[in-house]
Amino acid sequence: MRIAQIAPLYERVPPLLYGGTERVVSYLTEELVRQGHDVTLFASGDSVTAAELVSCSERSLRLDQRIVDPLAHHFLLLEEVFARAAEFDILHFHIDYLHFPFSRRHPIPHLTTLHGRLDMPDLVPLYKKFGDVPVVSISRAQRQPLPWINWQGTVYHGLPTDLYRPAAEYSDYLLFIGRISPEKRADRAIEIARRSGMRLKVAAKVDAADHKYFKTIKPLFNDSRIECIGEVGEPEKQDLLANAYALLFPIDWPEPFGLVLIEAMACGTPVIAYPCGSVPEIVENGVNGFVVDNLDAAVRAVADAARLNRALCRSLFEERFSVTRMAENYLRIYERLLND
Repeated sequence: MRIAQIAPLYERVPPLLYGGTERVVSYLTEELVRQGHDVTLFASGDSVTAAELVSCSERSLRLDQRIVDPLAHHFLLLEEVFARAAEFDILHFHIDYLHFPFSRRHPIPHLTTLHGRLDMPDLVPLYKKFGDVPVVSISRAQRQPLPWINWQGTVYHGLPTDLYRPAAEYSDYLLFIGRISPEKRADRAIEIARRSGMRLKVAAKVDAADHKYFKTIKPLFNDSRIECIGEVGEPEKQDLLANAYALLFPIDWPEPFGLVLIEAMACGTPVIAYPCGSVPEIVENGVNGFVVDNLDAAVRAVADAARLNRALCRSLFEERFSVTRMAENYLRIYERLLND
């Protein structure tokens, strides 16, 4: 099958550091190539792939200090895609709704994976106008604000099974990975660690939009048990996750998926998470982690995490969240769209 994968330009594919969407696009692209499909990746020019790469910006936009208007670069991306659209059997978009007016008017079958939150009132009139565009959710919870649009299926993210591996032994620290932002609740993770009497490693970035929040919680990092590491890449993440006692995911927003949850599972590391968004679909309470709804329950879960079977955490990852399963689920949807 001739497949175009269209990625956002904010990060390279795969990202050097943070970047969930671009990371998933990379895993999917490489797996489709491995399975013998003819794949073209439209992405930033510093991307690395076994597919044919069409460079749509010199480098990832977030790392280019010259970039003022990222939307302009995404319109160049769209021009590249639709200039070559006839070469493909299907176009698979990962750039939100930006392409809807163009793909609707083009005869080539197309699919859009919606990677973000959908609970914003601004989206209702947009999706009413484009309710015919075929889309995929990354969790069932993600669909709840817009259950009536043209859902083609739910495809959970997947990882290569050899990307992460469990450690022979784990350490005595808790771990927080992600962004320092109000909805990710690093402050809540620090309080859980403090009440549990455990060390906490915080591997996270601070976006410009979150500097104000970071300033309000910065005094919490003065505790000697809290170690702020900053953004980390894949090698560092492997060691951090595999050696952690547990991953804290105390979010306060409707998380569409939460890639770090399955990264932890791949390392056999249990998760302690709040029941927002996709969390109850990914974390099986008492099996690969605990789903809690307050600080007291989180502290009890920290004490209980040692009794969870880390080998079972890993096997559940292999069963439910491998990149092979993700690619097969997408291929079934591609085939259905091609045969409509």
